[in-house]
Amino acid sequence: MPRRGEHKGDFPTSSSRLPAQRRVGVREVVAPDGNGEMAPVALDPTAFECETLAAELADEWVELAAAAGLHAGTNRQYRRAIRAFCEHVDATVPRPRRASLAHAEPDLHHAVTEWIRVLPAEHKAGSRTPAWLAGKLRILIGRRIEHHERPVAGHLHGWVDGSLGLRRGQSQELDEFTRSDKKRLVQRAWVDHLAIEARIRRGWELAASGTDPAKGGWSEPANLLWALASDAWTCGEISQHLPVWSDMPDSLRGLLPQGIAPVGAKRALLRFLVRQLFLSNLDLQPYRVLLMVITGRAPEEVTLLTEDDVEFGPDGVLIDFSKWRAHSHTRQAFSTPRMDTTPILHPSKPRLDASEIIRRLLDMNRPLAERAGISPVPLFLRASLPASSLSISRMDRVVGGTFRDWMKVHDLSADGAVDIRRLRKSGKVEKAIAFKGRVSDIADDHSVETFHSHYAHGTTLRVIAGNVITAAQQSWFTQALDGPLVLTEEAEASLHEPGTAVALGLSLDDVEQLRAGQLDMGVSSCRDPLDSPYGRPGQLCPVAPTRCLECRNAFVLPSNLPQLLLFSAHLDQLQLRLSPQHFHALWGQSRVNVTEAIKARTDAEITLAHQQITDQGLTLPLPLAAHVEFDA
Repeated sequence: MPRRGEHKGDFPTSSSRLPAQRRVGVREVVAPDGNGEMAPVALDPTAFECETLAAELADEWVELAAAAGLHAGTNRQYRRAIRAFCEHVDATVPRPRRASLAHAEPDLHHAVTEWIRVLPAEHKAGSRTPAWLAGKLRILIGRRIEHHERPVAGHLHGWVDGSLGLRRGQSQELDEFTRSDKKRLVQRAWVDHLAIEARIRRGWELAASGTDPAKGGWSEPANLLWALASDAWTCGEISQHLPVWSDMPDSLRGLLPQGIAPVGAKRALLRFLVRQLFLSNLDLQPYRVLLMVITGRAPEEVTLLTEDDVEFGPDGVLIDFSKWRAHSHTRQAFSTPRMDTTPILHPSKPRLDASEIIRRLLDMNRPLAERAGISPVPLFLRASLPASSLSISRMDRVVGGTFRDWMKVHDLSADGAVDIRRLRKSGKVEKAIAFKGRVSDIADDHSVETFHSHYAHGTTLRVIAGNVITAAQQSWFTQALDGPLVLTEEAEASLHEPGTAVALGLSLDDVEQLRAGQLDMGVSSCRDPLDSPYGRPGQLCPVAPTRCLECRNAFVLPSNLPQLLLFSAHLDQLQLRLSPQHFHALWGQSRVNVTEAIKARTDAEITLAHQQITDQGLTLPLPLAAHVEFDA
C-alpha cells in the first residue's frame, strides 16, 4: 500500500464533477481544471470594504457555476472580475461599506461606468481582458436582475440591456510551425521517445535484479531501485540511509552529474533513481508532441486522456476526446499504419501510430498509477521529487519541464513563438490543403464559428481563399468559357449530315433553325437560347449578345462575320473609355475570342463583310446598358 505523505493520490478523474460548495463567509466552487483534476476557486467577501456587494456578486457566481458546470478557468475569470470591481469600489466610492446592488446610494451605476472608463488603462493596448472582465460582471448583475426576490436599484438595468461600453479588443493568433520545423520536432520527439522507453526498461530490469537494501547494502544502485519499485522504502527513508558525500562510493557518485554540490548529492541521486523507473514532466513532452501530430487535437485534449478513453482494436484505436473549455466530447478512430513483411530495425522516419504510442504510455504509467491508487490510468502521469517525498500527479506546467524546456534541452529552435499549440494550427493547415479549403470538413472537431475565429488566418486563410477562387473560376470556365464554335462554309454545309449534327449535339430541326437564322442572337447563333449558363433553366439568355462570344452554346457561322466586325469595333470603343484593368476584367475574354473568330476568315471575306455593312447600313443590336458603360 502507498505510504502516507509519499504522493498525491486519489484525485478525481476528468469525468467526475463536484457540485458548487459554500462555506461560512467564503464562497467556493470546486470544478475540473485543464489537467482533469478538481480545483477549488474561492472568494472571501470580507477581504473588501464593500463586503455586502462582494457577497452579492459572489453568490450569483456560485449559483451560475453550479447551474452551468463552469470550468475552473472560467470560475477564476469570474472571481477576477468580482475582485477588480470591488477593489475599484473600495478605492473610489464614498462609504463603500454601504455599497449594495439593492441600494440606490451609493450609485453603483456610476461606479460601473467609471470602472469601465479606467479599465483599459490598466492593460496593454488592444487587450481583450477589459472587455471580458466587464462582460463577466454584467452577466452576474443580469442574473440578479432576473431574480424577482433580489432587487437591483439605480440604472444598472440599462447597462445590462445596452452596450457593454468597451471594445472587445484583439488577440494575435498563432501561426503554424513551418514544415521543416514540424519535421524536426517530430523526429526529435520520436528519438526521445525511444530513449525514454529504453531508459525505463533498463531501470525496471535493474530493479528486478536488486534486493532489499537493508540486506544487500545501500550502496548498490540495483538495491535502491528495488526499494523504489517495490515501494518498500520511502524516498525520505532511502535518503537517511544513503552515505554522505565523503563516504559515497564510486558506484553511486558515477550516477550524479558533473559538478554537483555535496550538499545536494542525496537529492540529486534520488531524482536520478526516480527517473529510471517513472516518467517526469519533461519526459511526457515528446509523447504529447507525437499524439498531437497524429490526432490533430489540442494539447489539453491529449493530456486529459485515460485508459477509459481509449478502445484498442485489431486495426487501430478508438479515442474519446474531451475539451472542457467547449464542454465537448468527440470520438475518433485512428488506424494502424501497414507494416512491411520485413521488419526495419532503423526506420528512416517516425512510426506515427496512435495505438502503439498509447499502449507504451499506459505500460510505463501503470505502476505509477497503481502506486498512487489512481484509476483509470492517465496517459500523462508524472513522478517528481519536490522535497523528500515522491509526488505523483498529472502532467503540469512546471518550471524545467515545459515544452520550451524540452526544446532547449534538445537544442531545437523554430521560427516564431515556442508554443505547442502551433502544432494544432499545423494540422489545420494540412487539413485545409487536403480538403481544398472546404471549411465544413476542416472544422470537423469544433464549430465553423470557432474555426473562423481561431484558425481562418495566415496560411489557412490563403489556402481557403485560393481554393475558393479556383473553384469559382473553374465553375465559370466549365459553364461559360468553353467559347463559341466557329464553323467554316464547308462545316456549315456538312451540318445536314446526321453524324456531324449528332457530334455537335444538334438535331436536324436545330440545324434547319440554325441555317434559317431563327437562332441568331445578334453576334452569333445559339444552340439553345433557353439553356444559358448565365441564366436560370427555361429563361431566355439574359446576356445576349454581349456575352455570346464567351458561351459554349454559341455557333459562329460565316454569315455572322459582319456582326463580328461590328462587335470588334464596339470593343475598341470600350477599350478607349475603360481603364486597362477594368477592360481586361470585363471584356478580355470576349476580345480574345472575337479576334480569333475573325482570324478564321480570309481577307477577301473580311473585305466583303465590311462592304456589306456599308451597303446595308448594318448596326450591332446591343442593349442600352452596353452603350453607357464607363469605368466607375
